Amino acid sequence: MNAIEFLSSQPWVERLGWTLVHFLWQGAAIAALYAAARRGIGRSSSPNLRYVLGCLALAAMVMAPLVTWCLMSPSDPVAVAAQPAGRAVSAVPAVIIALPASLSSTISDARAGQFLSWVVVIWLAGALAFWVRLMGGWIVAARMRSTLVRPAPPEWRRILDHLSARIGLSRPVRLLVSALVQVPTVVGWLRPVVLVPVGALAGLPAEQMEALLIHELAHIRRHDYLVNILQSVAEALLFYHPAVWWVSGHIRAEREMCCDDVAARTTGDVLAYARALAELESFRPAHLNAAIAANGGSLADRIARLLGQSRPPSQTHSGLGAMVTAILLIVTAAGLFGQSDAAPRFEVASVKPNTSAPNHKIVRPRPGGGLFVENAPLIMLMQNAYGVQAFQISGGPGWIQSDGFDIEAKADAKASRDETFRMLRSLLEDRFQLKLHRETKELPVYALTVAKSGLKLQPPKEGGCIAIDPSGMLPQPSNAPGRRTPGFPCGRVGVHGESLGVRMEGGKVAMPEFTRMLSMVLGRPVLDRTGFTGTFDVRLDFAPDEAAAGLPRSAGAGDPESPAPAVDPAAPPTIFAAIQEQLGLKIESVKGPVEVLVIDHVERPSQN
Repeated sequence: MNAIEFLSSQPWVERLGWTLVHFLWQGAAIAALYAAARRGIGRSSSPNLRYVLGCLALAAMVMAPLVTWCLMSPSDPVAVAAQPAGRAVSAVPAVIIALPASLSSTISDARAGQFLSWVVVIWLAGALAFWVRLMGGWIVAARMRSTLVRPAPPEWRRILDHLSARIGLSRPVRLLVSALVQVPTVVGWLRPVVLVPVGALAGLPAEQMEALLIHELAHIRRHDYLVNILQSVAEALLFYHPAVWWVSGHIRAEREMCCDDVAARTTGDVLAYARALAELESFRPAHLNAAIAANGGSLADRIARLLGQSRPPSQTHSGLGAMVTAILLIVTAAGLFGQSDAAPRFEVASVKPNTSAPNHKIVRPRPGGGLFVENAPLIMLMQNAYGVQAFQISGGPGWIQSDGFDIEAKADAKASRDETFRMLRSLLEDRFQLKLHRETKELPVYALTVAKSGLKLQPPKEGGCIAIDPSGMLPQPSNAPGRRTPGFPCGRVGVHGESLGVRMEGGKVAMPEFTRMLSMVLGRPVLDRTGFTGTFDVRLDFAPDEAAAGLPRSAGAGDPESPAPAVDPAAPPTIFAAIQEQLGLKIESVKGPVEVLVIDHVERPSQN
């Protein structure tokens, strides 16, 4: 007892002991306020809001002992708490440090010193154990960056850079394949690295793997690694209070949901992302609990939330049970693809058949919020809503390509271009009763490679394109006759007719955007095999022919009975020749897997 008696005589031990004891009721009070606030905002609130609320509650729990320590008198805390109202004692410290009477009455003044000494000793031992555990975790995480890893294939590193740009992440991120992880994992804050398990890049469909990478990139953009370190420090210091672990568990679960929302919103395909989460479980050993599948939150609960299903909050599962539940939820939702109640919708929308039959077809988001459509067939609306090309849509009656529709829709002025098209998706599913599913088919595709003559891509020029509005809206065309908006939005490629042919034009264009537009012009998917990762200005002049299947045909084109048109020596070359001569690229015909949308059911739109 000599050590305990020595500690009992130390003023700082008494002060620290009472600080730790006071936190028992302070932590419970903060947890009660947090629970009331969480219940007040409701489970339907944004995960970001619940995440911030949890972080504030945990920060308050960390601050409470610090404030108590600063306000605590080292002489006699119980006596201070019991001061009569007439004494010169501040009311605020009395509220913060007052020990509940039920507890103070059970501790005699003679044994208070020994009691507090034991409290401090037990706390020091527990905190030391948790610190050793925490430091071990940091060391293991640091070694994971260099142990049993190899660089990811170049094409996946390019995809990671492209995905980073899509979610607004400007920091450089490395992508490594690791034999030590079972799920994609982020390591590091200042120099972040994304580790993916061996076989995941080849074993999962590309769109699913991209969604999982977006999830991890969202962690980096949100600085979740740093927040998790601070959270772990709070757990190590306040390990003895159950409310700390309860709030911390909520933070980890909401963190994963926040990143789930980023992945689902960026890809625009909730069901594919949910499938990716379920498929990912096959990469981890069967004995691991599915509740830790993504470092926080239940995998089954996360999938259920993405699919708009409800689950009892008290329900728990083993790893196998969670996996089975996740798969059953996905199977149940397969018939409801794209029908989630959480999908954004227009405030007001009018859909009418077009009877004037103009030559032009317009699908344009309004800068003030909403959508304007004139004489657009359903297949064109689907291309914009789902972000696919015409060759990726299969099935449906003939009128989806021939009948034009006019749409006037109103939305929140803050809605971005991508959000507007997701609202269009909901509109098609509601008013056209559109139901579809996705399939992967082996189809003819084009491979874009570097020609033997070498690349001839022009570096970007300042002022050669128009900066896109932060909402993602395109600049409006000029109303002056005979004039169009000078240039094109930066990062995008436009196609327009010239006197002798067709021109593709754009500034600060990345290769994925160029291949996207090539796919539209050629009517066939174009795979980027150039290895070029920078941006460039493009101005491609070519003559439309049978190869440009995605462009409208002129009268008589392709008709064997019509006479062959005279060859104009000033006419530009065909698109294949133009790409090689003007850009130093080459197009080859190959076969590859293509994801297509198959229409299961569609009806003419209901009345307004």
